[in-house]
Amino acid sequence: MSTIARDSADVPNGDVSWWWRSLGGTPTPRAPLAGDLDVDVAIVGGGYTGLWAAYYLKRAQPDLRVVVLEQRFAGFGASGRNGGWLTNTVTGGRERYAETHGRDAAIAQQRALNDTVDEVIAVAAREGIDADIVKGGEYGVARTPAQLARLRAAVAAEQAWPHTDIEWMDAAAAASRIRIAGALGAAWHPHCARVHPAKLVRGLADAVERLGVPICEETPVREIAPGQAITDRGTVRATHVLRATEGFTADLRGEHRTWLPMNSSMIVTEPLPASFWDAVGWDGYDTLGDFAHVYMYAQRTADDRIAFGGRGVPYRYGSRVDTDGTTQARTIASLTRLLREFFPDAAGTPIAHAWAGVLGVSRDWAAAVVHDRATGLGSAGGYVGTGVTATNLAGRTLADLVLERDTELTRLPWVGHRARRWEVEPLRWTAVNAIYTAYRMADRAEASGSSDRTAWPAHVADVVAGRH
Repeated sequence: MSTIARDSADVPNGDVSWWWRSLGGTPTPRAPLAGDLDVDVAIVGGGYTGLWAAYYLKRAQPDLRVVVLEQRFAGFGASGRNGGWLTNTVTGGRERYAETHGRDAAIAQQRALNDTVDEVIAVAAREGIDADIVKGGEYGVARTPAQLARLRAAVAAEQAWPHTDIEWMDAAAAASRIRIAGALGAAWHPHCARVHPAKLVRGLADAVERLGVPICEETPVREIAPGQAITDRGTVRATHVLRATEGFTADLRGEHRTWLPMNSSMIVTEPLPASFWDAVGWDGYDTLGDFAHVYMYAQRTADDRIAFGGRGVPYRYGSRVDTDGTTQARTIASLTRLLREFFPDAAGTPIAHAWAGVLGVSRDWAAAVVHDRATGLGSAGGYVGTGVTATNLAGRTLADLVLERDTELTRLPWVGHRARRWEVEPLRWTAVNAIYTAYRMADRAEASGSSDRTAWPAHVADVVAGRH
């Protein structure tokens, strides 16, 4: 057993996330629902999507009766555990939008996402939310010939569209921005900011409360139906019921196969000395990703740590979700190994904490915003890990849909999108684990070879996943 594997068992693990731990631990829950309630809008889920929807609804119509129902506490799910990338991406694909709605609609979606990065930054400033926000851009690196070929193709594809503003960097230019061991090339764009996820969700929840929206925590919703959200503590009757449950959607009655809860894990180092940052040159606070199939994501935190994430065990049988963010020792070991491959000078720095969370994945891997005027039921999500920015755009869009406004947001191509349901077990478990087994095989093959062609297992995985 390696030293990393032995050490992984001793790393503090879970406690929802290091983000919450850095704030002194998880918050004391707000009061739960006190019984049956009548409102105009009931929002199920106290993460970014639900809170943003509540925020914009109340700012647009202050007399609207809105309530947020949350099973644990605001920010318990992905909103308090993610990698802190406020970036201009939403899963679904620009080409998909162009095929279904035309090129202009796809451009409008991109422009809206770019603007949303700045919208979140502006709201944080207006509401006094100190979330360690620095707009340093997004930096993606290639470390194998096959990754480099995918990087070149991705940059060319992005540059064919307006408002992407992406830049190609060869190995020398890449090293001048962030010195990553083995980097062969990189891409960078300006439409991304580093954030502290838990600070953002905590501040947003406080802002929503100041607007007069009660957030009922420790109030699990068991079932959503037209006109009502049924909880363990009473039934909320509402003209509109908005589902914003992302990776926890499978726990709702009738929604078990709607979205698949995909697991993602993170580690964070102890603070690194100034000599390390001088050596690697990561002084712009860019978010960092790569072009592997099982990709990583990272940020430099405000207190000079590296927060580093990636897939661990991708899916638990039966769409089970975690309770406290604990991840597997082997996942900690693999993330630690990869971090130290990227940054050999960080090899002696201990890992301070590890955690995991779930994100929502629709069957076609495309995010969506939906609202049915006839039933009053709405939902948003399926972000597949690209939700920090998209949740704000979705929340504003849900607000416009509820208020029956015809706006640029309600005409975006992800509005009204519906995907078929996931397969029953054991097909679901078998397929997801086969997909990620194949992607890992492809990454290993590409790392050990000199070919610039994507390894064949990745093509098989793309077909099974429906992403080809």
